Amino acid sequence: MSTLFDKLGGQQGLEQVVDEFYKRVMADNTLSKFFANTNMDKQRQKQVDFFAKIFDGPDQYKGRSMDATHTGMNLQQQHFDAIARYLSEALAARGVSSEDTNAAVGRVESLKGTILNK
Repeated sequence: MSTLFDKLGGQQGLEQVVDEFYKRVMADNTLSKFFANTNMDKQRQKQVDFFAKIFDGPDQYKGRSMDATHTGMNLQQQHFDAIARYLSEALAARGVSSEDTNAAVGRVESLKGTILNK
């Protein structure tokens, strides 16, 4: 049985999804400010590793927990909604089925409480 990681195209597919995702995030003035002092090459790799982990792929994520990562950022529901929308759009742009897109976004949405520190 294929994992969600496999259905999203494995490592190469996730790398492409993350590239599409960050194109959208960085074009959004309400989100790009959160990355003003971020090394985006390192951020991209952390995001690929994190997605691989939560989508049942290899667990190579070495970053902080979601609550530690997002503490003090004052992220709100509208920020989270935009991130979820851009992930969905990025997955669709890479040809991922709506079923697998919904499953992937659902995994991210399950982390909303820790990401928003609520």
